[in-house]
Amino acid sequence: MADPHGFLTTRQRELPARRPVPVRIRDWKEVYEEQERGQIERQAGRCMDCGIPFCHSGCPLGNLIPEWNTAAWRGDWASGIELLHATNNFPEFTGRLCPAPCETACVLGINQPAVTIKQIEVTTIEKAFEEGFVPPLPPGRLSGKTVAVVGSGPAGLAVAQQLTRAGHTVAVFERDDKPGGLLRYGIPEFKMEKAVLDRRLHQMEAEGTRFRNGVDIGTMITGRQLRDRYDAVVLTIGSTVPRDLTVPGRGLAGIHQAMEYLPQSNRACSGEAVEGQILATDRDVVVIGGGDTGADCIGTAHRQRARSVTSLEIMPQPGAERREDQPWPTYPMLYRVAGAHEEGGERVYAVSTTEFLGDAAGRVSRLRLTEVTLLDGRPQPIAGAEREIPSQLVLLAMGFLGPEASGVIEQLGVELHERSTVARDKNFMTSVPGVFVAGDAGRGQSLIVWAIAEGRAAAAGVDAWLTGSSALPRPIMPTDRPLTV
Repeated sequence: MADPHGFLTTRQRELPARRPVPVRIRDWKEVYEEQERGQIERQAGRCMDCGIPFCHSGCPLGNLIPEWNTAAWRGDWASGIELLHATNNFPEFTGRLCPAPCETACVLGINQPAVTIKQIEVTTIEKAFEEGFVPPLPPGRLSGKTVAVVGSGPAGLAVAQQLTRAGHTVAVFERDDKPGGLLRYGIPEFKMEKAVLDRRLHQMEAEGTRFRNGVDIGTMITGRQLRDRYDAVVLTIGSTVPRDLTVPGRGLAGIHQAMEYLPQSNRACSGEAVEGQILATDRDVVVIGGGDTGADCIGTAHRQRARSVTSLEIMPQPGAERREDQPWPTYPMLYRVAGAHEEGGERVYAVSTTEFLGDAAGRVSRLRLTEVTLLDGRPQPIAGAEREIPSQLVLLAMGFLGPEASGVIEQLGVELHERSTVARDKNFMTSVPGVFVAGDAGRGQSLIVWAIAEGRAAAAGVDAWLTGSSALPRPIMPTDRPLTV
């Protein structure tokens, strides 16, 4: 444990300051300022001798949180990163992007603000990189087995790194021109600068992982050809079919899915020329969907100098405190203010879009909304509670339904669940021997920490199938969702 009296002597939860709004919306750099080292160590010292660390139950990776909190309290970043990397390949990603279910399960959080676990995590990995504690770890010998990983998001990268270190020859296929998946093209720079991603990719290349970019598996190489060339195939293609809003006027110009809008912005930030880029400049922007993707759209629109930004959510506004049906240590639905929300705009709850209205040129100009109320848990329109709001750009951020069923999935002939995700067994193998699946493609839309956990677990399954057994660590996967084929 850390300081035995830390939770008593340091009762205040302290996070790094966000850069001033007028400053940060003028660039694409990360929002948070660096936190003073002594403050980080004091915050780590708040981790208490709780007996049963429920933070473990909140983390799909099973991170050794009390142990690396102790190392951070002592300023021992070498030990800290060793403990952190024991369960998590990419703490620099999760420390920036994970919503930290570990913190809502923190025992201290029962009657005090929880330990700043996420900030301690990202500080540990950044200090480790600074001190040279994150070298490439190539395998001592090669197994002679080959693995193709389709998709280079967090699940694919975790699979690839684990299997490369186990001695297999791993090729990661990515249809875009650079690897990273949503980490590169979905997450805005102000949440994670792409130099953070590239730094880790360089390590993986030095370890022996091979990246094949600009290769669309399913068209340029068929699923069957891939299966014939490699001893095992792992599908980490994500959940990329977006949920749509089929109301009158949907076909008007100016209505786009979030994942049409965000990748263009990220490409432009990296210096690429984006022909016909969707821009929020001088427009009234409406973002439909109140999750992380919606917040990413809001922050991007602010930096593109939108005239106004409005976020719509069909559910009622959450409260500031836990509800009785969401007790500790569960992850509660709370009213949270992300950096993008702090930057301006209006958040409107309990409304449903019923129609898009356009101008003479066929472009969206306003939305018709109706207020809703929950009846048996389902939103129902309130009679006479309709209104219109202006908008020349509408961004749909309502989540994703599953992976694309055509292409490689169809060609390999793997079975699907009724939820359109790829069916797999407890070892993450699909109905086709030698073909595995991990991440959102099998689990459904989820968190980055789940993607990495599934990638690590699937890697252990692949290794065991190729060699008869595996020494790769495997997270204990909760049985909250059936994995059987």
